[in-house]
Amino acid sequence: MSRKNYLFTSESVSEGHPDKICDRISDEIVDAYLALDPGARVAVETLVTTNLVVLAGETRCAQEISPARLEELARAAIKDIGYDQDNFHWEKSDVKVYVHPQSVDIAQGVDALGNKDEGAGDQGIMFGYACNETDVLMPAPIVFSHRILKDMAKKRKSGEFKGFGPDSKSQVTLEYHNGQPIRATSVVVSTQHDEDLSQDDVRELVRPIVENVLPEGWMCPDEELYVNPTGRFVIGGPDGDAGLTGRKIIVDTYGGAAPHGGGAFSGKDPTKVDRSAAYAGRYLAKNVVAAGLADKCTIQLSYAIGVSKPLSVYIDTYGTGRVDEDAIAAALLDLVDLSPRGIREHLSLSRPIYARTAAYGHFGRTPDADGGFSWEKTDLADSLKAAFGAS
Repeated sequence: MSRKNYLFTSESVSEGHPDKICDRISDEIVDAYLALDPGARVAVETLVTTNLVVLAGETRCAQEISPARLEELARAAIKDIGYDQDNFHWEKSDVKVYVHPQSVDIAQGVDALGNKDEGAGDQGIMFGYACNETDVLMPAPIVFSHRILKDMAKKRKSGEFKGFGPDSKSQVTLEYHNGQPIRATSVVVSTQHDEDLSQDDVRELVRPIVENVLPEGWMCPDEELYVNPTGRFVIGGPDGDAGLTGRKIIVDTYGGAAPHGGGAFSGKDPTKVDRSAAYAGRYLAKNVVAAGLADKCTIQLSYAIGVSKPLSVYIDTYGTGRVDEDAIAAALLDLVDLSPRGIREHLSLSRPIYARTAAYGHFGRTPDADGGFSWEKTDLADSLKAAFGAS
Protein backbone atom coordinates (compact mmCIF):
# COMPACT_ATOMS: atom_id res chain seq x y z
CA MET A 1 0.00 0.00 0.00
CA SER A 2 1.43 3.37 -0.96
CA ARG A 3 1.94 6.04 1.68
CA LYS A 4 -0.73 8.73 2.00
CA ASN A 5 0.98 11.36 4.17
CA TYR A 6 4.56 12.40 3.43
CA LEU A 7 6.93 15.08 2.15
CA PHE A 8 8.32 14.86 -1.39
CA THR A 9 10.94 17.00 -3.12
CA SER A 10 11.87 17.64 -6.75
CA GLU A 11 14.47 19.92 -8.30
CA SER A 12 14.89 21.72 -11.59
CA VAL A 13 17.83 23.48 -13.22
CA SER A 14 17.72 26.38 -15.67
CA GLU A 15 18.69 26.53 -19.32
CA GLY A 16 21.97 28.13 -18.19
CA HIS A 17 23.01 25.20 -15.98
CA PRO A 18 26.15 23.64 -17.52
CA ASP A 19 24.46 20.30 -18.20
CA LYS A 20 21.45 22.00 -19.75
CA ILE A 21 23.68 24.08 -22.05
CA CYS A 22 24.99 20.75 -23.34
CA ASP A 23 21.49 19.32 -23.78
CA ARG A 24 20.48 22.41 -25.74
CA ILE A 25 23.49 22.31 -28.07
CA SER A 26 23.09 18.58 -28.67
CA ASP A 27 19.41 19.00 -29.50
CA GLU A 28 20.08 21.96 -31.80
CA ILE A 29 22.32 19.58 -33.74
CA VAL A 30 19.59 16.90 -33.83
CA ASP A 31 17.16 19.49 -35.19
CA ALA A 32 19.63 20.65 -37.83
CA TYR A 33 20.05 17.11 -39.17
CA LEU A 34 16.33 16.30 -39.10
CA ALA A 35 15.58 19.54 -40.94
CA LEU A 36 17.78 18.26 -43.78
CA ASP A 37 16.73 14.61 -43.64
CA PRO A 38 13.84 13.17 -41.54
CA GLY A 39 15.67 9.84 -41.65
CA ALA A 40 18.90 11.23 -40.23
CA ARG A 41 20.69 9.35 -37.47
CA VAL A 42 22.21 11.48 -34.73
CA ALA A 43 23.91 10.71 -31.43
CA VAL A 44 25.91 13.77 -30.40
CA GLU A 45 27.22 14.66 -26.94
CA THR A 46 28.45 18.03 -25.73
CA LEU A 47 30.93 18.96 -22.99
CA VAL A 48 31.39 22.50 -21.69
CA THR A 49 33.88 23.99 -19.25
CA THR A 50 35.71 27.30 -18.89
CA ASN A 51 35.62 28.87 -22.38
CA LEU A 52 35.58 25.46 -24.04
CA VAL A 53 32.88 23.49 -25.89
CA VAL A 54 33.50 19.96 -27.21
CA LEU A 55 31.11 18.19 -29.60
CA ALA A 56 31.50 14.45 -30.17
CA GLY A 57 29.36 11.70 -31.62
CA GLU A 58 28.01 9.92 -34.66
CA THR A 59 25.69 10.98 -37.47
CA ARG A 60 24.32 9.78 -40.78
CA CYS A 61 22.40 12.02 -43.12
CA ALA A 62 21.56 12.43 -46.80
CA GLN A 63 23.36 15.77 -46.55
CA GLU A 64 26.16 16.08 -44.02
CA ILE A 65 26.66 19.20 -41.94
CA SER A 66 30.12 20.76 -41.81
CA PRO A 67 32.06 21.18 -38.57
CA ALA A 68 31.92 24.93 -39.11
CA ARG A 69 28.11 24.81 -39.17
CA LEU A 70 28.00 22.66 -36.02
CA GLU A 71 30.20 25.25 -34.33
CA GLU A 72 27.79 28.00 -35.42
CA LEU A 73 24.87 26.09 -33.91
CA ALA A 74 26.71 25.75 -30.60
CA ARG A 75 27.60 29.43 -30.45
CA ALA A 76 24.05 30.52 -31.32
CA ALA A 77 22.59 28.34 -28.55
CA ILE A 78 25.02 29.74 -25.97
CA LYS A 79 24.21 33.29 -27.08
CA ASP A 80 20.47 32.68 -26.81
CA ILE A 81 20.85 31.27 -23.30
CA GLY A 82 22.68 34.46 -22.35
CA TYR A 83 26.36 33.67 -21.84
CA ASP A 84 28.67 36.58 -22.61
CA GLN A 85 30.82 36.26 -19.49
CA ASP A 86 34.61 36.56 -19.47
CA ASN A 87 35.13 32.86 -18.73
CA PHE A 88 32.29 31.50 -20.86
CA HIS A 89 31.37 33.58 -23.86
CA TRP A 90 29.30 32.57 -26.87
CA GLU A 91 31.75 34.22 -29.29
CA LYS A 92 35.11 33.79 -27.54
CA SER A 93 34.90 30.20 -26.29
CA ASP A 94 36.90 27.56 -28.16
CA VAL A 95 34.61 25.05 -29.92
CA LYS A 96 36.07 21.68 -30.93
CA VAL A 97 34.11 19.30 -33.17
CA TYR A 98 34.70 15.54 -33.14
CA VAL A 99 31.65 14.18 -34.99
CA HIS A 100 31.98 11.22 -37.34
CA PRO A 101 29.77 8.79 -39.34
CA GLN A 102 27.53 6.30 -37.54
CA SER A 103 28.80 2.76 -36.98
CA VAL A 104 27.73 0.37 -39.74
CA ASP A 105 27.06 -2.29 -37.07
CA ILE A 106 24.49 -0.07 -35.38
CA ALA A 107 23.05 1.01 -38.72
CA GLN A 108 22.35 -2.54 -39.88
CA GLY A 109 20.43 -3.27 -36.68
CA VAL A 110 18.27 -0.19 -37.00
CA ASP A 111 17.61 -0.04 -40.74
CA ALA A 112 14.69 -1.83 -42.34
CA LEU A 113 15.98 -4.29 -44.96
CA GLY A 114 13.84 -6.49 -47.17
CA ASN A 115 10.97 -7.84 -45.08
CA LYS A 116 12.66 -6.89 -41.82
CA ASP A 117 11.01 -3.99 -40.03
CA GLU A 118 13.12 -1.25 -38.56
CA GLY A 119 14.64 -2.26 -35.23
CA ALA A 120 15.20 -0.36 -32.03
CA GLY A 121 18.36 1.74 -31.94
CA ASP A 122 19.41 0.16 -28.66
CA GLN A 123 18.28 -2.19 -25.94
CA GLY A 124 16.81 -0.78 -22.76
CA ILE A 125 13.82 0.02 -20.59
CA MET A 126 11.79 3.21 -20.72
CA PHE A 127 9.12 4.54 -18.38
CA GLY A 128 6.16 6.86 -18.82
CA TYR A 129 4.13 8.36 -15.99
CA ALA A 130 1.12 10.59 -15.35
CA CYS A 131 -0.93 11.59 -12.34
CA ASN A 132 -3.80 13.94 -11.59
CA GLU A 133 -1.94 16.22 -9.17
CA THR A 134 -1.75 19.14 -11.65
CA ASP A 135 -3.56 20.43 -14.72
CA VAL A 136 -0.80 19.01 -16.91
CA LEU A 137 -1.09 15.56 -15.29
CA MET A 138 2.39 15.74 -13.80
CA PRO A 139 3.75 15.51 -10.24
CA ALA A 140 3.37 18.90 -8.58
CA PRO A 141 6.91 19.32 -7.13
CA ILE A 142 8.66 19.12 -10.50
CA VAL A 143 6.02 21.30 -12.21
CA PHE A 144 6.48 24.11 -9.67
CA SER A 145 10.28 23.75 -9.72
CA HIS A 146 10.29 24.20 -13.51
CA ARG A 147 7.88 27.14 -13.42
CA ILE A 148 9.96 29.07 -10.88
CA LEU A 149 13.06 28.91 -13.10
CA LYS A 150 11.16 29.51 -16.32
CA ASP A 151 9.62 32.69 -14.90
CA MET A 152 13.02 33.84 -13.64
CA ALA A 153 14.56 33.26 -17.08
CA LYS A 154 11.83 35.31 -18.76
CA LYS A 155 12.44 38.24 -16.42
CA ARG A 156 16.22 37.93 -16.84
CA LYS A 157 16.00 37.96 -20.62
CA SER A 158 13.52 40.85 -20.67
CA GLY A 159 15.88 42.94 -18.53
CA GLU A 160 13.48 43.11 -15.57
CA PHE A 161 15.87 41.09 -13.38
CA LYS A 162 19.07 43.04 -13.94
CA GLY A 163 22.16 41.40 -12.51
CA PHE A 164 20.88 37.83 -12.69
CA GLY A 165 22.98 35.24 -14.56
CA PRO A 166 21.76 32.29 -16.67
CA ASP A 167 22.73 29.55 -14.18
CA SER A 168 20.09 28.73 -11.57
CA LYS A 169 18.48 25.85 -9.67
CA SER A 170 15.26 25.35 -7.76
CA GLN A 171 13.94 22.74 -5.35
CA VAL A 172 10.39 22.42 -4.04
CA THR A 173 9.27 20.24 -1.12
CA LEU A 174 5.53 19.60 -0.84
CA GLU A 175 3.48 18.08 1.94
CA TYR A 176 1.10 15.34 0.82
CA HIS A 177 -2.07 14.43 2.70
CA ASN A 178 -4.14 11.44 1.61
CA GLY A 179 -1.89 11.18 -1.43
CA GLN A 180 -2.45 14.74 -2.68
CA PRO A 181 -0.17 17.80 -2.30
CA ILE A 182 -1.54 20.49 0.02
CA ARG A 183 1.29 23.02 0.61
CA ALA A 184 5.00 23.75 0.26
CA THR A 185 7.10 23.13 3.35
CA SER A 186 10.33 24.51 1.85
CA VAL A 187 11.63 26.04 -1.37
CA VAL A 188 15.26 26.46 -2.44
CA VAL A 189 16.33 28.80 -5.23
CA SER A 190 19.95 29.45 -6.19
CA THR A 191 20.72 31.90 -8.96
CA GLN A 192 23.91 33.28 -10.44
CA HIS A 193 24.20 37.05 -9.98
CA ASP A 194 26.49 40.02 -10.55
CA GLU A 195 29.11 40.92 -7.96
CA ASP A 196 27.32 44.10 -6.90
CA LEU A 197 23.90 42.48 -6.30
CA SER A 198 23.34 41.78 -2.60
CA GLN A 199 21.71 38.62 -1.29
CA ASP A 200 18.85 40.72 0.08
CA ASP A 201 18.32 42.09 -3.43
CA VAL A 202 18.28 38.57 -4.88
CA ARG A 203 15.79 37.35 -2.27
CA GLU A 204 13.52 40.33 -2.84
CA LEU A 205 13.31 39.50 -6.54
CA VAL A 206 12.96 35.72 -6.13
CA ARG A 207 10.27 35.61 -3.42
CA PRO A 208 7.40 37.03 -5.56
CA ILE A 209 8.23 34.52 -8.31
CA VAL A 210 7.84 31.63 -5.88
CA GLU A 211 4.62 33.05 -4.42
CA ASN A 212 3.10 33.48 -7.87
CA VAL A 213 4.01 29.96 -9.00
CA LEU A 214 2.63 28.17 -5.95
CA PRO A 215 -1.15 27.92 -5.54
CA GLU A 216 -2.74 30.42 -3.16
CA GLY A 217 -2.07 29.51 0.45
CA TRP A 218 0.74 27.09 -0.40
CA MET A 219 3.72 29.37 0.28
CA CYS A 220 6.27 27.93 2.68
CA PRO A 221 7.21 29.74 5.93
CA ASP A 222 9.65 32.58 5.33
CA GLU A 223 12.41 30.78 7.22
CA GLU A 224 11.98 27.80 4.87
CA LEU A 225 12.54 29.87 1.72
CA TYR A 226 16.24 29.40 0.99
CA VAL A 227 17.59 31.83 -1.62
CA ASN A 228 21.28 31.38 -2.48
CA PRO A 229 21.84 29.52 0.81
CA THR A 230 25.64 29.57 0.35
CA GLY A 231 25.45 33.37 0.50
CA ARG A 232 27.02 34.02 -2.92
CA PHE A 233 26.70 32.71 -6.48
CA VAL A 234 28.79 34.95 -8.72
CA ILE A 235 30.92 32.30 -10.43
CA GLY A 236 28.51 30.05 -12.29
CA GLY A 237 27.82 28.25 -15.53
CA PRO A 238 30.61 26.26 -17.17
CA ASP A 239 33.22 28.41 -15.45
CA GLY A 240 32.02 27.05 -12.11
CA ASP A 241 31.24 23.45 -13.14
CA ALA A 242 31.78 21.39 -16.27
CA GLY A 243 28.63 20.25 -18.07
CA LEU A 244 27.74 17.15 -20.07
CA THR A 245 24.78 16.10 -22.19
CA GLY A 246 22.30 13.81 -20.45
CA ARG A 247 23.16 14.33 -16.78
CA LYS A 248 19.78 15.74 -15.76
CA ILE A 249 17.46 12.86 -16.64
CA ILE A 250 15.34 13.17 -13.48
CA VAL A 251 14.92 16.92 -14.05
CA ASP A 252 13.91 16.08 -17.63
CA THR A 253 11.21 13.63 -16.56
CA TYR A 254 9.20 13.34 -13.33
CA GLY A 255 11.42 14.77 -10.62
CA GLY A 256 11.95 11.37 -9.03
CA ALA A 257 8.24 10.64 -8.59
CA ALA A 258 8.39 7.76 -11.08
CA PRO A 259 10.95 5.16 -12.21
CA HIS A 260 13.49 5.99 -14.91
CA GLY A 261 15.11 3.57 -17.32
CA GLY A 262 18.43 5.43 -17.19
CA GLY A 263 18.72 6.64 -20.77
CA ALA A 264 19.08 10.33 -21.57
CA PHE A 265 17.04 12.03 -24.30
CA SER A 266 19.02 14.97 -25.65
CA GLY A 267 21.36 14.58 -28.59
CA LYS A 268 19.50 11.54 -29.95
CA ASP A 269 17.32 11.22 -33.02
CA PRO A 270 13.94 9.48 -32.53
CA THR A 271 15.10 6.06 -33.75
CA LYS A 272 16.77 5.87 -30.35
CA VAL A 273 14.13 4.32 -28.09
CA ASP A 274 15.75 5.97 -25.08
CA ARG A 275 13.99 9.04 -26.40
CA SER A 276 11.04 7.96 -28.53
CA ALA A 277 9.80 5.13 -26.32
CA ALA A 278 10.03 7.32 -23.22
CA TYR A 279 7.88 9.86 -25.05
CA ALA A 280 5.46 7.08 -26.02
CA GLY A 281 5.30 5.88 -22.42
CA ARG A 282 4.39 9.37 -21.23
CA TYR A 283 1.81 9.70 -24.02
CA LEU A 284 0.11 6.44 -23.09
CA ALA A 285 0.19 7.04 -19.34
CA LYS A 286 -1.17 10.58 -19.76
CA ASN A 287 -4.06 9.33 -21.87
CA VAL A 288 -4.90 6.64 -19.31
CA VAL A 289 -5.18 9.29 -16.59
CA ALA A 290 -6.93 11.79 -18.89
CA ALA A 291 -9.51 9.11 -19.70
CA GLY A 292 -10.24 8.70 -16.00
CA LEU A 293 -9.10 5.07 -15.96
CA ALA A 294 -6.68 5.77 -13.07
CA ASP A 295 -5.47 8.63 -10.88
CA LYS A 296 -1.85 7.78 -11.62
CA CYS A 297 -0.17 5.41 -14.01
CA THR A 298 3.32 4.11 -14.75
CA ILE A 299 4.06 2.33 -18.03
CA GLN A 300 7.29 0.43 -18.72
CA LEU A 301 8.39 -0.54 -22.22
CA SER A 302 11.44 -2.66 -23.07
CA TYR A 303 13.34 -3.16 -26.33
CA ALA A 304 16.26 -5.06 -27.85
CA ILE A 305 18.60 -3.50 -30.40
CA GLY A 306 17.58 -4.44 -33.93
CA VAL A 307 14.17 -5.83 -32.81
CA SER A 308 11.09 -3.86 -33.77
CA LYS A 309 8.48 -5.05 -31.26
CA PRO A 310 8.62 -4.13 -27.58
CA LEU A 311 9.67 -7.12 -25.49
CA SER A 312 7.31 -6.15 -22.67
CA VAL A 313 4.60 -3.66 -21.76
CA TYR A 314 3.94 -3.23 -18.03
CA ILE A 315 1.32 -1.00 -16.41
CA ASP A 316 0.94 -0.07 -12.73
CA THR A 317 -1.90 2.17 -11.55
CA TYR A 318 -0.92 1.96 -7.86
CA GLY A 319 -4.32 0.76 -6.75
CA THR A 320 -6.06 3.78 -8.30
CA GLY A 321 -7.19 2.00 -11.47
CA ARG A 322 -10.86 1.67 -12.31
CA VAL A 323 -10.07 -0.94 -14.97
CA ASP A 324 -7.88 -4.04 -14.94
CA GLU A 325 -4.29 -3.13 -15.85
CA ASP A 326 -3.88 -5.98 -18.34
CA ALA A 327 -7.04 -4.79 -20.10
CA ILE A 328 -5.63 -1.26 -20.28
CA ALA A 329 -2.40 -2.61 -21.78
CA ALA A 330 -4.34 -4.56 -24.41
CA ALA A 331 -6.41 -1.50 -25.32
CA LEU A 332 -3.31 0.66 -25.70
CA LEU A 333 -1.63 -1.91 -27.94
CA ASP A 334 -4.72 -1.87 -30.15
CA LEU A 335 -4.52 1.92 -30.44
CA VAL A 336 -0.78 2.48 -30.92
CA ASP A 337 1.94 0.56 -32.75
CA LEU A 338 4.82 0.57 -30.26
CA SER A 339 7.54 -0.41 -32.71
CA PRO A 340 10.16 2.33 -33.13
CA ARG A 341 8.73 3.20 -36.54
CA GLY A 342 5.16 3.06 -35.22
CA ILE A 343 5.97 5.44 -32.36
CA ARG A 344 7.81 7.83 -34.64
CA GLU A 345 4.98 7.94 -37.15
CA HIS A 346 2.16 8.15 -34.61
CA LEU A 347 3.77 11.05 -32.75
CA SER A 348 5.39 12.61 -35.87
CA LEU A 349 8.80 12.62 -34.21
CA SER A 350 11.01 12.89 -37.33
CA ARG A 351 10.91 16.68 -37.24
CA PRO A 352 13.23 19.39 -35.90
CA ILE A 353 11.31 19.81 -32.63
CA TYR A 354 13.88 18.97 -29.97
CA ALA A 355 15.88 22.05 -28.99
CA ARG A 356 12.79 23.39 -27.18
CA THR A 357 12.71 20.29 -24.97
CA ALA A 358 16.20 20.84 -23.57
CA ALA A 359 15.18 22.92 -20.54
CA TYR A 360 12.26 22.93 -18.09
CA GLY A 361 11.22 19.34 -18.70
CA HIS A 362 10.23 17.17 -21.63
CA PHE A 363 6.83 16.46 -20.08
CA GLY A 364 3.94 18.56 -18.82
CA ARG A 365 4.31 20.95 -21.75
CA THR A 366 1.71 22.26 -24.21
CA PRO A 367 1.67 20.59 -27.66
CA ASP A 368 2.86 22.98 -30.37
CA ALA A 369 1.18 23.58 -33.73
CA ASP A 370 4.28 22.34 -35.59
CA GLY A 371 4.27 18.98 -33.78
CA GLY A 372 6.46 19.83 -30.82
CA PHE A 373 5.53 17.99 -27.62
CA SER A 374 3.13 15.77 -29.58
CA TRP A 375 3.47 13.19 -26.80
CA GLU A 376 1.52 15.57 -24.53
CA LYS A 377 -1.68 15.21 -26.56
CA THR A 378 -4.64 13.40 -24.97
CA ASP A 379 -6.22 12.33 -28.25
CA LEU A 380 -6.53 8.70 -27.14
CA ALA A 381 -8.66 9.51 -24.11
CA ASP A 382 -12.03 9.28 -25.87
CA SER A 383 -11.12 5.94 -27.47
CA LEU A 384 -10.03 4.58 -24.11
CA LYS A 385 -13.26 5.74 -22.48
CA ALA A 386 -15.27 4.11 -25.24
CA ALA A 387 -13.33 0.85 -24.92
CA PHE A 388 -14.32 0.57 -21.27
CA GLY A 389 -17.75 2.18 -21.40
CA ALA A 390 -16.60 5.18 -19.36
CA SER A 391 -18.25 8.57 -19.67
